[in-house]
Amino acid sequence: MKIAFIGDIVGRPGRDMLKMHLAKLREEEKLDFVIANYENASHGFGLTAKNCNELFAYGVDVMTGGNHSWDKKDILPLFETHEILRPHNYPEEVAGTGCRVYDVAGEKLAVLNLMGHYSMPYADNVFRCAQKSVERLREDGVENIFIDFHAEATSEKRAMMMLLEGQVSAIIGTHTHVSSDDFQIVQGTVYLSDIGLTGCRDNVIGMDKKVPLTQFLTGMKGHFDVPKKCKKILQIAIMEISSGSCRSAYKLKIFDDNRVIKTDAWIED
Repeated sequence: MKIAFIGDIVGRPGRDMLKMHLAKLREEEKLDFVIANYENASHGFGLTAKNCNELFAYGVDVMTGGNHSWDKKDILPLFETHEILRPHNYPEEVAGTGCRVYDVAGEKLAVLNLMGHYSMPYADNVFRCAQKSVERLREDGVENIFIDFHAEATSEKRAMMMLLEGQVSAIIGTHTHVSSDDFQIVQGTVYLSDIGLTGCRDNVIGMDKKVPLTQFLTGMKGHFDVPKKCKKILQIAIMEISSGSCRSAYKLKIFDDNRVIKTDAWIED
């Protein structure tokens, strides 16, 4: 199967990039399944019902979340009606789930959404949750497992790779909005600390620079806003997966000025 993952979609600029490019990408890249993170899709914080339907209409198959999953309260019923996940290591009493299994290209594919601990809301131990969830999936005969690990600390993300390498097909990080340069395949597991945002690329993590700069200069906080006009980017990882292992992977950075930069994942011996 050939699957794709789009990291943190930030506001209207991010949604616009999916509108412009995703249908074409599905056709040209022959994608069987598309996963996207909705964490910041609505005005930079959470997901509204309207934007949820908009993103699915553009060609997304399932969406993952993070610490901002709960920012828009109309998301709660969507967990029952749409293919939307929230971090699986929230307590079981919390609405929704962070793990679902899909039929893709004649094989089973599990999508597992996890959230780290450093600077994040309180949740259950993510490493124990990941370990138990992967064990359960493999016992059920699900070999292809994709993980969106929504975390601040790269150390947590790298540790998750060390814990699960060879047991899952992919671990791709989200949350920082800044793409990392460690795209690799180890023992059949493709890993990237952070895929980076899809949205404004000429501001501060997709937000207008005024408030962040004021905060850094004076310590005075304010509300972050997504710019109405900006230069945009779409960042998408594309992976070929079969029988539990990632065979090859590459990342595309698609700019609104029509530039495209392709980066192949390196394979560790």
